[in-house]
Amino acid sequence: MKQSASLYRAFFGFSDDPFSLSPDPAFLYHSRQHDEALSNLLYGVQGRKGFIVLTGEVGTGKTTLLECLRDYLYEQAVEFAFIFNSRITSGEFLELLAYDFDLRCERTSKTEVLMALSQMLLSQAEKGSTAVLIVDEAHNLEWEVLEEIRLLGNLENRRGKLLQIILAGQPELDRKLDSPNLRNLKQRIVLRTNLIPFSESDTAAYITSRLEKAGMPLQTVFPPELILEIHRRTQGIPRVINAVCDNLLLTAFADATKMADAEMLDAVCDDMRLEWPGRHARGARSRYSEDPLAARTTSFD
Repeated sequence: MKQSASLYRAFFGFSDDPFSLSPDPAFLYHSRQHDEALSNLLYGVQGRKGFIVLTGEVGTGKTTLLECLRDYLYEQAVEFAFIFNSRITSGEFLELLAYDFDLRCERTSKTEVLMALSQMLLSQAEKGSTAVLIVDEAHNLEWEVLEEIRLLGNLENRRGKLLQIILAGQPELDRKLDSPNLRNLKQRIVLRTNLIPFSESDTAAYITSRLEKAGMPLQTVFPPELILEIHRRTQGIPRVINAVCDNLLLTAFADATKMADAEMLDAVCDDMRLEWPGRHARGARSRYSEDPLAARTTSFD
């Protein structure tokens, strides 16, 4: 497997895999909306604003932004807890909180966890620092857990909130926060950011950017018309773009060619069971191969 990966990279001249599905901050594409979202996260933490909400459809880059934030917190030696399993009870939430903050207490005791957390936050404040709680997949949180999180947001001093809380999740999180029984939490949210799928131009720039960072400064693998079709079929969702482009590169490598084409895209989309608005019925002939004698370079309409 390692040898195959090495051959694949050498074939295209890559130093790394350009379309890995892992949320690697090194491959962050600095679109306007992603830069604004990251700026909001950093401003919220630095300004001790308390509650910050980051939402977006599946695969739009939320976790990558959170990884960028984690890198910043590491560099600044800011204490933080990252909770990624959100299908938990309020008791389990406090246990995970104590574990991630490495609180010296009986972690199954709510009273001891809250006392230890308060002491840690006050200690950080005395040093002129803060602490951050990051909750990913927050749309899955039960009401009782969200209420516990809201109460944690009450910890503050004259300089601001002692604990900066970032809730990241799918659009369902916004709808959940709009419910009447969470109005107290909603009122405490200072910053909100929502990620949406890429435009055509952003999709093209995103693909080019990732190839550049992987070692291909002048990409010729994906012709412009193919990129437009990739955008249409992936609907501009970064994670799906990565999956499609990675499969296209593997297909091109297997065919010993350094340029992907429409036929490859059709095959990849079929293998991935990909659906998009206006797609032909499953099993129907692709609109790119209506002529059985058509070459692989068939143009897009």
